[in-house]
Amino acid sequence: MNTQSKDTSWKEKLRVIIFEHHTKAGRLFDEFLLIVILASVLVVFLDSIESYNIKYKNIFLILEWGFTIIFSIEYIIRIVISRNKLQYITSFYGIIDFLSIIPTYISLLVAGSQFLIIIRVLRLLRVFRILKLVKFTYASIYLLHAFKHSREKIIIFFGTVLVIVTIVGAIMYLVEGPENGFSSIPQSIYWAIVTITTVGYGDIAPSTALGQIIASILMITGYAIIAVPTGIVTAEMTREKYRSKDLPMICDACNEHNEIDGRFCKKCGNKL
Repeated sequence: MNTQSKDTSWKEKLRVIIFEHHTKAGRLFDEFLLIVILASVLVVFLDSIESYNIKYKNIFLILEWGFTIIFSIEYIIRIVISRNKLQYITSFYGIIDFLSIIPTYISLLVAGSQFLIIIRVLRLLRVFRILKLVKFTYASIYLLHAFKHSREKIIIFFGTVLVIVTIVGAIMYLVEGPENGFSSIPQSIYWAIVTITTVGYGDIAPSTALGQIIASILMITGYAIIAVPTGIVTAEMTREKYRSKDLPMICDACNEHNEIDGRFCKKCGNKL
């Protein structure tokens, strides 16, 4: 009985350090883990540079296996001390932890350079471990709530943009034609997306006067459109501030003050 109690005690202490973030030991563990993660990602970046790969290939290999062993030990410990092991293993971060270590082991069994390149890309998922620290900060939760409440407006916005680029792309296909690089409607839509986002690769450009006028209008529209998602999220962040301080919600339609937990305006029925 006493042995079982001691066994539970050390597991609980270790669980607090690894999974909790409010203790000094927990913060030190997170900081150490973050440094190791960034170092492992840096090794992956440097290893992808041909000159460094030729010169320091063995060193990178040793470092790669060192980081993999550290992450493997951490992953096993997390499973051992988890109160619900299956829940951790199947959780988002549990899957990321697994994906961050398995490619290195697979590389021992699978030959073929092309496949190993894909494995290396998957190893970059280690950087998502950083989110373990971010998700516990108030600012990130605050921002996530703002995105959550604005998702419907953002979906409608992107749907509208998709309609615009589709219509403009079809028009440009008719105006410019294959002889000017607009060989198909999908190709023309691609041009419209590049133009409206003000990226402007320059691989396709209108040659006719009418096409250039349409392109100019689309460019100006793009500058106006870029600000819309920012405005939507900013408005929801302001609303989230009201919610967090239990201030009354103000209706956009009639400026009526409503209860903090209300979903519709009590005066005009507008969705809050």
